[in-house]
Amino acid sequence: MRSWGRFLLGILVCAGLAACDSSALAPRSTGVLPQSRPSGLKPEPPAEASAPRQSLASYDLEVYYSRVQADLLSQGLLRTDGGGPDTPITDTMLARNFERIALAEEYARGQGLKPSRGELGRVKKWEKPVRVAVEFGTHVPEDQRVTDRNMLTQYVDRLGRITGHPISMSPSNANFHVLFMSLDDRAAIAPRIKQLVPDVNPTALAVFDHLPREIHCLVIAFSDKPDGYAYGEAIAVIRSEHPDLLRRSCVHEEVAQGLGLGNDSPQARPSIFNDDDEFALLTSMDEMLLKILYDPQLKPGMDAAAARPIVADLAAQLTGGLGPS
Repeated sequence: MRSWGRFLLGILVCAGLAACDSSALAPRSTGVLPQSRPSGLKPEPPAEASAPRQSLASYDLEVYYSRVQADLLSQGLLRTDGGGPDTPITDTMLARNFERIALAEEYARGQGLKPSRGELGRVKKWEKPVRVAVEFGTHVPEDQRVTDRNMLTQYVDRLGRITGHPISMSPSNANFHVLFMSLDDRAAIAPRIKQLVPDVNPTALAVFDHLPREIHCLVIAFSDKPDGYAYGEAIAVIRSEHPDLLRRSCVHEEVAQGLGLGNDSPQARPSIFNDDDEFALLTSMDEMLLKILYDPQLKPGMDAAAARPIVADLAAQLTGGLGPS
């Protein structure tokens, strides 16, 4: 969980418009003769319906997040380079960070934001194909929708290449839903989640009723079977008030967490799974973590003792066995 408010819950309305009076007015007489239309002149197409007016509260949130991003950038944080010579990765570091990020539980399963006791859990991942769909709240501007849809599509394609697992955009029959919502759309979030997952845990659902601004975005993932470890459904909620980089950063972390990298660690570097905000986007080490997680040798439900020798071998292969650190 990042210090500026990203949360992962482990397994765990559109605004209405008042009707307009449609009665017609009688035509007004005029003494001006109609002029012929110049050749080649075509009527302008009707303007597309715009998003409803933004509330002051949503605007204030937009200003707040812009200041957060500017402050982080001024400190040299929110890097987008994925790591470099200043962030060496050894097999020991990679294996250790895998345990902390993929196996440790940040929150008690099925209990909302209640912290776990920090013990190592089990491997959590998808076995079925991941079909991602994007949705936008009524108050999200159209130009931002185009930007975010394209950004998410490119990221989903990248995740599929990294993991070797079938991960793709799918407008129908989706099982991973990414919702871009503004503060003005908050009344629609819980009902939509309930519609997508009718048997959602009420504790998990209650988190969405009053999201403080410190929670920038979050994801909830659901097991395919009761008390299972293979994911069957996931829902990420991204605040649309974020400036572009923070919004993209939210997408990178939450979607990757929804694939099974559910925890954060202050020792993980270079990584987005670290509360220090040094990196905004998926890093070279994060890609390695995903490759390990989706190696066929690791099965959902495998405990740390069973996973450890497999992870150590895979980490050595990915780093060239650079030695302990």
